[in-house]
Amino acid sequence: MQQQRKEEMVRVIKYVLFSISAGVIQSLAFTLLHELLHLTYWPCYLTALVLSVLWNFTLNRKFTFQSAANIPRAMLLVLGYYCVFTPASTLWGNALTNAGWNYYVVLFGTMLVNLTTEFLYWRLVVYRGNINTNEQAKKKQAELLKQTETQPESQQTQTQEENQ
Repeated sequence: MQQQRKEEMVRVIKYVLFSISAGVIQSLAFTLLHELLHLTYWPCYLTALVLSVLWNFTLNRKFTFQSAANIPRAMLLVLGYYCVFTPASTLWGNALTNAGWNYYVVLFGTMLVNLTTEFLYWRLVVYRGNINTNEQAKKKQAELLKQTETQPESQQTQTQEENQ
C-alpha cells in the first residue's frame, strides 16, 4: 500500500513537470502569435494548445503512465476530453479577455484548470487499466521482483510490511 502511494506521488510529480514543459511551449507559442502577429486571443490560444497537447501526450504516455495502451484509442480519448475542454476554455477565455482581463492571466488560469482536469481524465479514463504496461515499466517490475526473490526472508517480510 505504501509503495502504491509513493508510486502515485511520483506519477503526479512527473505529470506536473512534463505539464510545465508543455506550458512553456504553450506560453511561447501564444506569445509569439499574439505579440508578433497581433492575433486575437482565440487563434493564439488554440494553436498553442494543440502544440502543448501533442508534447504532453507523448511524454506522459511514455514516462508518467508508462502505458502500452493502443495509441489511436488513447488519442481519441484525449481528443474527446479536448472536444469538451477546448470550446469551453476558448469561450471563457474570449469572454474574460473581452471583459478586460489580461490575456496572460486568463491563459495561465486556464492552464491550471487544464492541468488538474486533464490529469484526472488521463489517470481515470485514458490509461485506466493500462498504467505501467510498457517495456520500461515491465523491466522495472521484473528487477523489483528479482530483488525481492534474492532478499533473505526477514527482509522480504519487512519489505512486504512497508508496502502495506
